[in-house]
Amino acid sequence: MADQLLFNPRTYDPAHFDPETRRLLRATVDWFEDRGKRRLIEDYRSRAWLADFLAFAAKEGLFATFLTPASAADGHQDKRWDTARIAALNEIFGFYGLDYWYAWQVTILGLGPVWQSDNETARARAAELLSQGEVFAFGLSEKAHGADIYSTDMLLEPDGDGGFRATGSKYYIGNGNAAGLVSVFGRRTDVEGPDGYVFFAADSRHPAYHLVKNVVDSSKYVSEFRLEDYPVAAEDVLHTGRAAFDAALNTVNVGKFNLCTASIGICEHAMYEAVTHAQNRILYGRPVTAFPHVRRELTDAYVRLVGMKLFSDRAVDYFRSAGPDDRRYLLFNPMTKMKVTTEGEKVIDLMWDVIAAKGFEKDTYFAQAATEIRGLPKLEGTVHVNLALILKFMGNHLLNPAEYAPVPTRRDAADDAFLFRQGPARGLGAIRFHDWRAAYDAFGHLPNVARLREQADALCEFVTTAAPDEEQSRDLDLLLAVGQLFALVVHGQLILEQAGLTSLDEDVLDELFAVLVRDYSAHAVELHGKDSATADQQRWALSAVRRPVIDTDRSARVWQRVEALAGAYEMAP
Repeated sequence: MADQLLFNPRTYDPAHFDPETRRLLRATVDWFEDRGKRRLIEDYRSRAWLADFLAFAAKEGLFATFLTPASAADGHQDKRWDTARIAALNEIFGFYGLDYWYAWQVTILGLGPVWQSDNETARARAAELLSQGEVFAFGLSEKAHGADIYSTDMLLEPDGDGGFRATGSKYYIGNGNAAGLVSVFGRRTDVEGPDGYVFFAADSRHPAYHLVKNVVDSSKYVSEFRLEDYPVAAEDVLHTGRAAFDAALNTVNVGKFNLCTASIGICEHAMYEAVTHAQNRILYGRPVTAFPHVRRELTDAYVRLVGMKLFSDRAVDYFRSAGPDDRRYLLFNPMTKMKVTTEGEKVIDLMWDVIAAKGFEKDTYFAQAATEIRGLPKLEGTVHVNLALILKFMGNHLLNPAEYAPVPTRRDAADDAFLFRQGPARGLGAIRFHDWRAAYDAFGHLPNVARLREQADALCEFVTTAAPDEEQSRDLDLLLAVGQLFALVVHGQLILEQAGLTSLDEDVLDELFAVLVRDYSAHAVELHGKDSATADQQRWALSAVRRPVIDTDRSARVWQRVEALAGAYEMAP
C-alpha cells in the first residue's frame, strides 16, 4: 500500500481540488512520466532549454490558469491565484527536476509587480502573454549589489514625453532569455531618495534589451542582461516611489513560499530511490537496511520529510487566510524558506550517507537531487537573512499572544487576492500571534512533544531573563543561534497543528519530535560556545539540553513505514 504521506505518481489523485485543477495537476504528472527517466536525466545533463516543457504548459494553459488572479481573468472561472494548488504544482516540479520549477518560479516573481500594479494596460498585457504560454522574469538583482535595492544602478532618464530611457544591467535573472515581460527595478536620475524608485515592464525581444549570458551551467537560464537607452513608455510603468520598493519586497514574500514545496518534491523522489537501493543491496550477507545505523538515518530522513510537509501544508492556510489584520504569514513564510529548505538538505544528506557512491551515478535522480537541494536555502534571501527576519517576531510570538479565530484548512477554490495588496513592507515587530502552547498541549501526552515543550518554555525564560543586551544585539552570530532555537518552536507548532487536522499517526509524530529535541539541544550547545555568550547565557544553554525519550517499539513501527517505500515507485524508463 502506498504511503499516504508522500507524493507517489502511481497513486496521485488530487481529488480535494476542483476538476480543472485536478486535471492539470494529473496531466503534468503524466507528461513527465510519459517522457521517462532517461530523457529527464539527459535533458538535465545536457543543459537543454525547456522548450518541450513550456510547449506542454502553453498547450494546457497551465501557467495561465494557475497564475492569473481572478481580477485579471476576464471572467474565466478556472483562473485564480490559489496558493494551495500552486504549492501542489511546486511539489510536482521539484519531484521531476528543479529546472522545470525554476522557470515557473521566476515567472511568479516576474508577475508579482504586475499584479500589484494599478496599471490596467500592463495587467491586461501580462494576462494575454500568459494565455499565449509566455514566461516572465524579475529584474531586481545586480552584479555589484545583489538584491540590495537601495543601491540599484538601473537608471531611468526622463525623455520629456512622460516616459524614460533606461540604461543599466541586471544579473542573476531567471528566464531573462525568453521572458515576454520582465519586471525591472530601477531609479530615476532626476529624483533623489526612495521617491525615485521605479518598477517597469520590459520585453526581452526589444532591440535595446541585450542578453549577455547565462551565468550558471544549467538548463535554468539565469541571465545577465543589459538595457541600453531602452524606451519606457508611461504604460510600461508599474510602480513609482515607495510603492516600487514595497512591490519588490512583497513579490519576494509571495515567491519565496514556493521554495519549501519544491524542496519536498526533490526529497520525495530521492527517498524512493535511496530506500529501494538500500533494501536491495546486500553487504556481508544482509541487506544494507539490516544495519541499525542505516535504519536510524533513513527513519530520521523520513520523519524530517514528513515534518517538512506538515509545516508547509499548514503554512498554506495562514497564507490564504491573511489580511490587513492578520499578517502571521510573514513569520511562517520565511520559516518555510529557511527551515523547510535546510531540513531538505538534512534529508538528502542522511540518505546519501546510506547509499554513498550510488548517489553520484548518472542514471539516478538522486545525483541531481543532491546538487539541486543546495540551491533552495540560498534563493530569495540567504538562510541568515531569513533567520534574522524570523527573530523580529520572537518576543510577540513567545510571550504576547493574541486571540484569533481558528484558521481552517484552506483547499477551497478561492482567489488569494490579499497577496497583491499586502501594503507597506514594515511594522513586523507589531504583528501578534495566537498562543503557540495550544498546539503543544494538544499532543502533550506524547513524550517527545512534551520534551520539546519544556525546551520551548525554557526559551521563554531565556528571552525574559538572559536576552542579548544592546551590545550583543549587534552580534549577528550570537543572534542567529538564538534564532535557530526559536525557529524550532515555530516549526513544531505548525507541525502539531497540521497533525491534529490530519490525524497523523502518533508514532510518526513522536519519532519526529525526538529528532527535533536533539536538534534543539544541538543549537543550545552551539549557543553555549559562542564567543560573546555571557556566563548566564552559557548556563541557560546547557540547562536547556534534553535527551529525547527513546522507545524502540515506536521506532520499529516507524521503520516499517520507511521499509515499505522500497519498490513503491520507480520512474518509467
